[in-house]
Amino acid sequence: MHETIPKRKLVSDTIAGNDGYPLYRPRSVEDSGKSVVLKVRNIDIKVDNRWIVSYSPLLSKTFKAHINVEYCNSVKSIKYICKYVNKGSDMAVFGVGNVAAPLDEINQYQLGRYISSNEARVYFTADNVRARALCPPATTLTAFYSLCQDDIFAKTLLYSEVPKFYTWNASTKKFQRRKQGKAVEGHTNLYSSDALGRLYTVHPNNAECFYLRLLLINIRGPIYFQDLRTVNGQLCATYRQACQELNLLENDAHWDTAQADASNTARPQQIRTLFAIILTTCFPSNPKDLWEKYKDYMSEDILHRLRAANQNPDIQFTPNVYNEALILIEGICLTIANKALVQLGMPASNRPANNLFDCDLQRETHYDSDELGTFVRTQIFRSCF
Repeated sequence: MHETIPKRKLVSDTIAGNDGYPLYRPRSVEDSGKSVVLKVRNIDIKVDNRWIVSYSPLLSKTFKAHINVEYCNSVKSIKYICKYVNKGSDMAVFGVGNVAAPLDEINQYQLGRYISSNEARVYFTADNVRARALCPPATTLTAFYSLCQDDIFAKTLLYSEVPKFYTWNASTKKFQRRKQGKAVEGHTNLYSSDALGRLYTVHPNNAECFYLRLLLINIRGPIYFQDLRTVNGQLCATYRQACQELNLLENDAHWDTAQADASNTARPQQIRTLFAIILTTCFPSNPKDLWEKYKDYMSEDILHRLRAANQNPDIQFTPNVYNEALILIEGICLTIANKALVQLGMPASNRPANNLFDCDLQRETHYDSDELGTFVRTQIFRSCF
């Protein structure tokens, strides 16, 4: 019996796709390709070029391993090289301590994140940490702040508009007016070009970095970071708050409607889960307002339990009731996105820091030992026959 299992489309020449992923050339037998019949478990299988992936014989021989080789020619394909760079940054956490000290594996696991090489641009040593903190090297952003302090025209520009009128001097780390181009009317010795400036995209998961970028593309001529956070003469605590005050964020009407609908029909546990999903994946502009509006609905089962336990139907909502609901919501958020409430724009739950990740321990130890033992014995018995 002959069986043909197709792997890839056979084409005579490599085709470069519009999305950056090429369709490599595996030639058919009719087009000078190769074919062979192999016997696998007493079945004849026809193998041709579509079974062969792009590879480098030198690399395979050098490292004694199967190494696929592909050509990337667009951002859509290159992003896979650098650990999905468009998904947001990660970080690595490590420490040096006494090996005899007790090890909190749960906390260590929860805090363990990884930062890839394309983001690991800054490092400090004992020799340079103080100097770097007191006088950090200039960047194009901090140089833009300095430019806005000294140049009246720069005060009218957005950060992304600067390259149109100024060039960056890498040695002095300063912006300089262009000396060639189209003269700007009303300004002496000022020329414009068709140069475009761009800001790196930032995922909303990166919280304050995302809101900082949002402010930079909307506020003209800031002179420092605090200037970006100042709205109507008031210094905002965070960039997110500044964006809210400037109405740069979408309203939460969609999430308000979703919470309102759930509050009419769903159980408190389901409403808490919905709220946690909105917090971790939908990036509401003002999650505290959503919490204040629907916290009673999300805490009803906790209040009911307290009334039943104390045989007192007159017990009302208290901060402790709401705090327990916040703890439950935080547990869901940690499961979904490994983020505590304070990282999602919410008030922190009131519990000891070492109990923050107890939900993982409870989940892993919450099982019936007898039932699990029966399952294992059953599987062993079945494997014997």
